[in-house]
Amino acid sequence: MPERYILALDQGTTSSRAILFDHHANIASLAQQEFPQIYPAPGDVEHDPEAIWTSQLAVAHEAIRRAQISAESIAAIGITNQRETTILWERATGKPVGNAIVWQSRVSAPICERLKREGHEPIFRQKTGLVIDPYFSATKIVHLLDSHPGLRERCHRGEILFGTVDSYLVWRLTGSQCHITDVSNASRTLLFNLHKLQWDQELLDLLRIPREILPEVRSSSEVYGETDPSLFGRRIPIAGIAGDQQAALFGQACFTPGTAKNTYGTGCFLLMNTGAQPFPPADGLLTTVAWKIGNQVTYAVEGAVFIGGAVVQWLRDGLKLIRSSSEIESLAAQAEDSGGVFLVPAFVGLGAPHWDPYARGVIVGIKRETTSAHIAHAALESIAYQSRDVLHLMQRATNLKLSRLKVDGGASVNNRLMQFQADILDVAVARPKITETTALGAAYLAGLAVGYWQDTKHIAQHWALDQEFTPSFDGAKRTRLLRDWKRAVDRALGWETA
Repeated sequence: MPERYILALDQGTTSSRAILFDHHANIASLAQQEFPQIYPAPGDVEHDPEAIWTSQLAVAHEAIRRAQISAESIAAIGITNQRETTILWERATGKPVGNAIVWQSRVSAPICERLKREGHEPIFRQKTGLVIDPYFSATKIVHLLDSHPGLRERCHRGEILFGTVDSYLVWRLTGSQCHITDVSNASRTLLFNLHKLQWDQELLDLLRIPREILPEVRSSSEVYGETDPSLFGRRIPIAGIAGDQQAALFGQACFTPGTAKNTYGTGCFLLMNTGAQPFPPADGLLTTVAWKIGNQVTYAVEGAVFIGGAVVQWLRDGLKLIRSSSEIESLAAQAEDSGGVFLVPAFVGLGAPHWDPYARGVIVGIKRETTSAHIAHAALESIAYQSRDVLHLMQRATNLKLSRLKVDGGASVNNRLMQFQADILDVAVARPKITETTALGAAYLAGLAVGYWQDTKHIAQHWALDQEFTPSFDGAKRTRLLRDWKRAVDRALGWETA
């Protein structure tokens, strides 16, 4: 029998990627393409949905070409995606109503403030496991409906569809045949009842969002439909979907309660498996559906850092300190440490544990002798500090003490960052040989649905350690650094309203 593969489509915030995995979870080929970021106003972030689609389709074809295989060798497609990003499009034409509003965007902050003033936060918190924040899809939908006259009426008539990026990709891949999402993405909309595992009519009514626009919610591992044969020359089953962070948790084989991972992408997202029941709401943390396979639902708690690896892109594109993101480590190596400089990258507000959409970035501790190397150090360390704040909150809320944190994502290959992460956490950091765990998780979910892999025990055998970083700081140094980091964060909080 010829070798068969699973094609994972990994649609991220700054780029679209496609990866082919074999039976041993090895990467057979990879293709990646960046697409434009649109910034209409400070704190607002948008994408052109057509750029999302064309870049994703292009890298899928490129990955197949690089592997020197035909579509006949693809057993199934798995999809993982930037979550919460909101798209409205016309059912008849597939044409987007406007640009996608990206998860990072703060454009719906006034709507969130109104909902909080009216006392609605507790009901959203109890039903969805989320906080009222511009991060999530619901208030982005409200903003779009309020911004386009007559759009609500068109929605009620069934002319308009809503989807997160997974839904939009499936709609395009299937030739407008499937309007669906999975539970992991649905649980990030602020409209999905965690306990009933369905859209919540009370919340829809409160926000005046027409139910007609919503996709059907399915499990994370099943055959949803097949690709239009014009795209790849044959029909390929689409069999797995998970939001990027839940997919990474799955790809890291965090299948038992108490296991956790941190993904270093555009943002940083720390998730801990909490088992078959949703974790009670805890200040600063989110409760989310991790995945659903068959009738079994797995939940997780999550802390979200909005700007992680994106701070390195800012050094490259904004300050022009480096020409490529890979140069950050060599630049930072020119200085022993940050020289007392702290950078808080609150470019679009701060996520967990602060949830402050009005925070803005600051650099403090600059002296005459401060160099670009110190700034590079501070940028890298900001990623680790923010992740530490989340894990500290998570351990306190769950009473679970981690002995090891699994890591993945683009910035996890940076040894300097991973060592500092272990030092500031006082927890060992374990990097697997395959750091493409987001795409791998989507591949696993699709492979399980079509029998490519047997079960999660089979999948767990593929996880292999690349390097473990152990803490080296003494307690006094860690305490001093965390104290100064907190002072820097305090200066960033509420800046827009100061």
